[in-house]
Order: sequence, then structure tokens, then C-alpha cells
Amino acid sequence: MPVFTYTAFDSSGKRVNGEIEANDRNDAIRRLIAQGLTPLNVEPKGGKTPRGGATPAPTPQPAPKESEEKKGGGFKLTNIPIPFLKGGASSKDLSILAKQLAALVEAGVGIVDALELVADSITNKTLKKVLVEISQEIREGTSLSKALEKRQDIFGEFFIRMIEVGEETGALDRVLYKISEYYKGIAEIINKIKSASFYPAFVLTTAGGITFAIIYFLVPTFAQIYKSFGAALPAPTQMLVNASDWLQANIGKFLLGLIIFVASFTILYKRVYKFRRAIHWLQLRLPLLGALFKKGALAKFSRTFATLFSAGVPIERALELSAKVAGNLIYQEALEQVQQSVVHGEPLWKSLEKTGVFPQMLIAMVKIGEETGRLDTMLESLADFYEDEVKTTIEGLISMIEPLMMALIGAIVGGILIALYLPIFKIGELIQKG
Repeated sequence: MPVFTYTAFDSSGKRVNGEIEANDRNDAIRRLIAQGLTPLNVEPKGGKTPRGGATPAPTPQPAPKESEEKKGGGFKLTNIPIPFLKGGASSKDLSILAKQLAALVEAGVGIVDALELVADSITNKTLKKVLVEISQEIREGTSLSKALEKRQDIFGEFFIRMIEVGEETGALDRVLYKISEYYKGIAEIINKIKSASFYPAFVLTTAGGITFAIIYFLVPTFAQIYKSFGAALPAPTQMLVNASDWLQANIGKFLLGLIIFVASFTILYKRVYKFRRAIHWLQLRLPLLGALFKKGALAKFSRTFATLFSAGVPIERALELSAKVAGNLIYQEALEQVQQSVVHGEPLWKSLEKTGVFPQMLIAMVKIGEETGRLDTMLESLADFYEDEVKTTIEGLISMIEPLMMALIGAIVGGILIALYLPIFKIGELIQKG
């Protein structure tokens, strides 16, 4: 069996070299993908093509790894859907898909074969089926972007518009690398914000559960003991006993009310625009977390806009798509206003300034970029800056939130226990009164 030498990326993004036995070059590529590698270059050992094999591709240029180098070793991904993605593909799926397609196209594999090779290697059944269907449509004469457009609920408009740019410019592999890096960057921002928000929510939920358990299960036992004293209880203890008595008598109503509240909130948030907007407005003004939500929205907007603009997407269209991924309706509405102003001929920096929601530093850098003709460079710098700001803000928040949450739980549980044991501290006085 012929031997092929290869250069590939492993699952951690590290470049590796090696040899593999295969029937032909496409078989070698298929085997590498099955091993979890993303091939960059596959050639017959010694530079000779075996009989019946494919002609070796020219040695490709190194894959763009700018974001990974700046971030110090790549991103951690979770299966968190990007806001404009629906259906059966997560941000992780699309990032891996784009990276594998980019490597295969750059290595000289035709797009149809590349799609089929990637389909063989992925575990997402929905995406596997879709890729096979797309490859068949391309065989019949449809372009990749048109085939993707039929499945916009899976791939999202950003993915499709970027592929269009790649096809028009003849740089599909480079655009696919940009798509992969973009999804990794956006996924990391979303993951960080969710992680920072999850911690206080988890602590508060735990504190609520502990409080409920004490009031419902523990307080009635003490109430029976104190009832035998025959004396009036201290006000804090009496309030606790009253709350326990109400909960014991109305536990069904309490749980039903809690379920109705959660369900109503979820339905209102999903279906009522004004309610969702009010929640997003409140998010930006929360103590501690408000700054994180602001910087997260700016980071997502900056990265999306920078990626689209540098790829050659018209500025009006780039603004329209960027508005959809900001993740906050206040910023989305502002960007929609900016887009309309730009369409009518107003400079981008002036349009951003008029909204009153974007920081002066962002506006100043956009202005410099427009005046010097280096807007793409400035946008990339802004995206890097705000992504770093999100990371720094989260680190600071965690160091502040941890002691605050511990103090809050201590105050709640400690207050309840003090109220519960207060009669015991005054047991002598209560017995004398009895």
C-alpha cells in the first residue's frame, strides 16, 4: 500500500507531520480526518504519485492562526448556539466544519469531495445529512452559497454571506478560516458571559433552596417546642413561624405560583418585544454585571463587523448582520439606526456617535479608520480590545462576587438561624412568663 506524508492540525490546533498508508490521496485524507486530524497537505512519499492516485496538491500556505496566537493557545468551545443560529448545528460544529473545509480546499481537494470527507468524520447526524445533500446539489450545478442559503436555519446568514464573498473573490479557503476563527471567538465571548452570570444565579438559587428547606421542614419542629412554653415569642421568631405556617398550609399554591411565574416570564421574554427590551435595558444597569453585558455586546458587534468588513461585505450589510448578533436589543436598535444613517451617506463614526450608546473610544477609532482608509485594521483592534476587556472584567467580577455571595448566603441563613434559636437564648425569661 502506498505511503503518504502529511501536515495537519490536531484537535488542540497544533501542527503535526507524519506518514500514513492509504490506497490513494483521498483515502489518506479520509483516514486522517477519522483520526481527528485536519489535513493541510497530503503528498505521496518521495513526491511520486502512485498509479491511480490523485495528483498531489501544491504545498499550501500556513493556516491563519492570528486569533489563536493573540489569545495564547486557542479557544475553549461549548455547544452554545450563536444567537442567529437555529436548528441542528452548534457554534462548535460550524467552527470545526469551516476549519476542516478550509484545510481541504487549501490542500487542493474539490469542494464536493471536501464536503463528503467532512460528512464522513462528523458525529452530528443532522449536519452529516445536510452536507451530503449539499455536495449532491453542487454536483448538479448549484453553487455552495446557494445550497447553504436553502438551509439558512442551520448555517445562519453570516456563514452564507461569507461563503458568497469567498466564491466571488476566489479565496474560499481563506474565508473559511475566517469563519472558523469568528465562531471560536464569538463562542468564547458568549461562554464567558454565561459563566460569569451563572455563578451568582446558582448561588442565589442555592440560598433560596436552603431557606425554603429550613422554613418548611425545620421551623415546624421548633414551633411545636416553643408552643409548649405558652409565652409570646420574639418578633423575628414569630415572623418565621408565621411564614412556616403559611407555607405548610399553601405549599401547593406556592409551587404552582412559582411555576406560573417562571413560565410567564419565559413566554413574555420570547414573545413580547417590549418586555424583552426592558430586560435588556435592565441588564445594562445591573450593579457589577452591567459593565460585563455592555462589553460583551460591544465585543460581539466589533468582531462580527470586523470579520464581515475585512472579507469585503458592504458596510451596510455588515452593520445589518452585526446588529443581529449583538445579543442586546438596546445595541441592536442603535446599530439599525446606524445602518440607516450610513445608507443615507452619513459617516460611520458620526452615525455611531448620534446613538449615544457607544463609547467615545470606539467612535474615535472608527473615525481614524475612516479618515486614514484603514477601517478594517481599526475594527480588528477594537474587536481584540473588547474581547480582552470581557476577559478582564469577568476575572475582576469573580474575585468580587465570590465574597459577596458568601456574605449574602451567610446573612440569609445566619439571620434565619438566629431568629430560630432566639427563644432558646431567652428560655429562662419565657418560662418565668409562662
